[in-house]
Amino acid sequence: MPVPRPVGTHQAVEAWRDRAFRRLPRLKVRGERSALRFVNDVGFCFTLSDFGLPVASLYVAVCGRRHPRWPKHTHHDPEIGLTWDLKDRLPAKRLTYYGKLLKGKPTLVSLDLLPAFCALIRDGKGSGDYIVDYRQGRMSRAAVAILEALHDASPLATPDLRKAVMMRDPDRGAEFDRAMAELQRALWIVKVEEVYDPDFYYRWDLLDNWLPGPVAASLDLPRDEAVRRLVAAYLRNAAASQPRFLAGLFGLGGGEVETALRWLEAKGQIRLDQRVRGLPGSWVVWKSLGNATTDERR
Repeated sequence: MPVPRPVGTHQAVEAWRDRAFRRLPRLKVRGERSALRFVNDVGFCFTLSDFGLPVASLYVAVCGRRHPRWPKHTHHDPEIGLTWDLKDRLPAKRLTYYGKLLKGKPTLVSLDLLPAFCALIRDGKGSGDYIVDYRQGRMSRAAVAILEALHDASPLATPDLRKAVMMRDPDRGAEFDRAMAELQRALWIVKVEEVYDPDFYYRWDLLDNWLPGPVAASLDLPRDEAVRRLVAAYLRNAAASQPRFLAGLFGLGGGEVETALRWLEAKGQIRLDQRVRGLPGSWVVWKSLGNATTDERR
């Protein structure tokens, strides 16, 4: 049986990502407008790091280069400062979502793609349906207490929220932090403001209150369509990936990923089981990877 020709090269994949992830000086993020355009184009990105993963990062986009070194003195670094400002400013203006989402890491999500994440993660649950997760053992008691407090009064500053759920004792700090991370990953709560007055703290609200439009849109979005949207958004920007990575990134089962990929292949958006010169194994590639040269993508 003849060996299929490679559809592209590792170099071409990285050049594609250079453009999509803004890893080129001429494409770097310089302010709020270009940052919002970047998030809307990629759909989702990490903030202050890419964690060594082939995922877009706001910090990398601000630097405009691959693998930027983390500075020794972050408080005086202009690229860190701009990234920090943007990852706070965009969500505060309700232009993006921000929270510990993908792999529990700080993530920015475009408002267009947020309904797909909500449909996938919340599975059609409305604001008051969190009790279903608790009864089925998918939510901690501390998380339920936090949600009930925010339903009673929101938004709430972190000190006020800890007081409301009787977790002001330092010994319960770790429990509180775990519950807050749990609720962010489950898309129930969202950080809406960072306050320096004079102490530093966050202000929190229910996602349904802060961004009601995307949450409402998710209620009519079937899970399989949500999976397809997320997988397509990633592949459109990363150019190539493998099913196992996609499953791990989005917290999906292998069967769901396979079904989504077969649907996207039937629609002509991707090609399955492809060879990429310079990379081991079989790859899923975006439809036009083989038509783009390194120079064209740059």
